[in-house]
Amino acid sequence: MNKKALRALLRERRALIAPESHGFTRPTGQGRRAPGLSQHQVDQLLHRTLGTYHRLESGNYPNPPSSLLRDIALLFGLDEQEWSSLCRFALHQDPPGPLHSSSGKEIPGIWQEAVDGIEHIAYVTDASWDLLTYNSAFAELFPDGRVPTNTMRWMLLEPEARGTLLQWNTAWVPWIIPQLRAAITARPEDGTLAQIEREILDAPEIAPFYEEGGALVHPDGHERPLRHALKGPGWVSICAAQPMTAPGSRMFILLFRPGPERSVPTPPNLRADRPRAWGD
Repeated sequence: MNKKALRALLRERRALIAPESHGFTRPTGQGRRAPGLSQHQVDQLLHRTLGTYHRLESGNYPNPPSSLLRDIALLFGLDEQEWSSLCRFALHQDPPGPLHSSSGKEIPGIWQEAVDGIEHIAYVTDASWDLLTYNSAFAELFPDGRVPTNTMRWMLLEPEARGTLLQWNTAWVPWIIPQLRAAITARPEDGTLAQIEREILDAPEIAPFYEEGGALVHPDGHERPLRHALKGPGWVSICAAQPMTAPGSRMFILLFRPGPERSVPTPPNLRADRPRAWGD
């Protein structure tokens, strides 16, 4: 537990909530004058034993339950980044899931310009793998520029994907399935992901892959065979990241190199003690 950071975050956000907004009256005589809800009022609003919130804010509540942290985050109106900070300060771990069911569904509009400015294939999906934005290089991957609305459904269920994702059942599916499982675990109430799961279990050619499971391996840094609609077969190196304001969303940059073989050796990992100058 990072007591100092936890106390600062909770005090700051608690001070922003007017007691009157929750039906409390502010004392008019001598006594407490600190802004915001009192610790006692927080316990009342959360239906917790008196002193529970004080233990947390003072740093004397080791390993508090995530349900308590979630209730506090919702009461204090935390955003997803603050929710992540709360869990890390209190538990030294990432949140068990998003704070709001709507999180991960949208990103700032400036991302469109950023994606358009990328030379390589680039696109962003939301937490349900629905496509949010992409550049022209991404559209060129598909015949007639018919981009999929949901990239997870397209990769696993659409027959034409198997003509694009070469070695589909060995180079792609074993890495995609665990990502879908992880997304469903983190978002069990996501209707889009649940529908994709149902469609997979009803599809004889893909259901065995899903039932078999597999370890979660993030695609960042992977190299896989792919047939480009205009440039023919080749290999893509995958760079993956996440917009900070949208947990569960993903940005992908695909570096495509045509040809039947992996013609470029894998570059060494970048590290701060081995800086590489621009143009190296």
